[in-house]
Amino acid sequence: MRWLLILLLVLLLGLQTRLWVGEGSLAHKAELDKQLDSQEDVNQQLRERNEFIAKEVGSLKENLDSIEAKARKDLGMIKGGEVFYLVTDQDPRLPTQITTKEVDSP
Repeated sequence: MRWLLILLLVLLLGLQTRLWVGEGSLAHKAELDKQLDSQEDVNQQLRERNEFIAKEVGSLKENLDSIEAKARKDLGMIKGGEVFYLVTDQDPRLPTQITTKEVDSP
């Protein structure tokens, strides 16, 4: 009877150890839950970015003005007959430099 009690006690301690320490323990589960929450946040940010890009692509497919605005913003394109002003402030002690470029009409 005494051996059975010792065996059951050792088995109980073994199961408790498994519950509190190592893979499959409560601490491990808490770490996995934390990683899951972090990954869900990243996934939500990526979903929002994808929705924004999809809207932008749809706008570019349907609207010529949005293509022109995108070209002006990203590529620095200028229409014929427009005057381009570039204001740079490289050194705060120096006055602002203004560069003017006249664009010929096609």
